[in-house]
Amino acid sequence: MRNSLDETRISIPELIFLLIGAVLILLLGSLIANGQSPARGELFAKAQARAQQPLYREYRGVRLGMTATEVRTKLGEPAMKSDEQDFYIFSANETSQIAYNAAQRVITISTDYSDGVGAPDYRSVVGEGLLQKPDGSVFRMVMYDSERFWVSYNKSAATVPTVTITMGAYN
Repeated sequence: MRNSLDETRISIPELIFLLIGAVLILLLGSLIANGQSPARGELFAKAQARAQQPLYREYRGVRLGMTATEVRTKLGEPAMKSDEQDFYIFSANETSQIAYNAAQRVITISTDYSDGVGAPDYRSVVGEGLLQKPDGSVFRMVMYDSERFWVSYNKSAATVPTVTITMGAYN
């Protein structure tokens, strides 16, 4: 039996191929690990959220994308008015801000209800599943990618809580 160190030595080309192979295996493993699909529950929740139809898409007949002139025809003369934003006071408990883009189209509608008086039920705005924060306030935001807008519901934890419902367009 013959033992020779020459027969067991790795040549330079073999070493290079071995190192390249090891690097490729590490890269492939990294790609596979990063590309793992989300759990079934996450996929179901995402599909359900995307398939869901918006519950709340207008405020007093005003929708995202309307012109400032259309808004003022629907809501009347604002308490404060500018090219960028109108501010309406409907009662001691309800105010609204309508923001416009440079083309004078509605991009944000935000309404505050003092003490929650007159506010719609959160389920009719964002559905179930409010997030309760440690301070006692509650919040939920729903994105509607197919229609390029979002809706949020926020109720403060103050002694006299304020419910704020906001809709916003996004690109």
